[in-house]
Amino acid sequence: MSGPDREARDGGLDYRTAGVDIDEADRALDRIRPLVASTRRPEVLSDVGSFGGLFRLNTAGFERPVLVASTDGVGTKLRVARDAGRHEVPGYDLVSHCINDILVQGAEPLFFLDYLAMGRLDAGVAEGVIRGIANACREFGVALLGGETAEMPGFYPGGDYDLAGTIVGVVEEEYILDGSSAVHGDVLIGLPSSGLHTNGYSLARAIVFDRLGLGVDEVLPGLDVTVADALLAPHRCYLPELRPLLRNRSLRALAHITGGGISDNLPRVLPRGTSAEVNLDSFRLPPLFRLLADAGRIAEGEMLRTFNCGVGLIAVVAARDERTILETLSGAFRLGEVTAAADPPRVRYRGCLA
Repeated sequence: MSGPDREARDGGLDYRTAGVDIDEADRALDRIRPLVASTRRPEVLSDVGSFGGLFRLNTAGFERPVLVASTDGVGTKLRVARDAGRHEVPGYDLVSHCINDILVQGAEPLFFLDYLAMGRLDAGVAEGVIRGIANACREFGVALLGGETAEMPGFYPGGDYDLAGTIVGVVEEEYILDGSSAVHGDVLIGLPSSGLHTNGYSLARAIVFDRLGLGVDEVLPGLDVTVADALLAPHRCYLPELRPLLRNRSLRALAHITGGGISDNLPRVLPRGTSAEVNLDSFRLPPLFRLLADAGRIAEGEMLRTFNCGVGLIAVVAARDERTILETLSGAFRLGEVTAAADPPRVRYRGCLA
């Protein structure tokens, strides 16, 4: 026997019997290829299947361009998506989350790379995930430059899969947002979230599926919406609203409210000598969060460190331009103020979640 097409000897092993189906991988690639191509930007020089993605950085309009990169995942929201059969959702959310993470440093996104690992490769599921990624990339002008789809039998059980992504963006060095210019008297502006986004799902799942005993297709009590619709609401991307403000000197800092909630994320963008005072009476806890708080008997402090509580992003702005910026940002509201403090930055709350 010779050549690549020879069959395995009787009793012999091959990659497929070990759990890896290369033919299914080829089918997945055929379905993914047009999705990736649909996100192409003029700077992309490589095709799908290259060992590395090529992107020509256009520095026109920049004097000192700085690349900004971030890698993240979507946590156990993947489990809800898998159980509901809605595989496009985590792909879309992954891109939105990563864009927000570099946006808060003043960067606009350039390209994205994904990593999808599955216990058993299913071309249809892989296509759904990548379709979600490609949809978000097209919507926000990001090139899906490359990625990896790995089949890992014996590592991920059954139909489980994991998903991560890396984004690269660019910012003019002069306009990097690091919070260093924030001062006492600056205003905190909150932007509403579209739901849980991609954080707190381990606790949310424990409440909804274990304590309340609900399935993904059942209606949440008092909300008139299914579990799947509520828990799989897309992660809001704030790039469209904030892009016009990224070179506005009145924008001091941005905080993406992810794991750790307001309590842990807002101090990350404040300089020493300052703290934040957040008025909880300035917004109402959305119904989904109220249901989770009540059903899980979650203390207010735990809510504010686990969930975004309806505030997906916080902008720190100069008080003189508060009104103008509030009118620019969709649904924005005054959340609080920056205060002077001798201690490392932290959040002080007044009012209560209602």
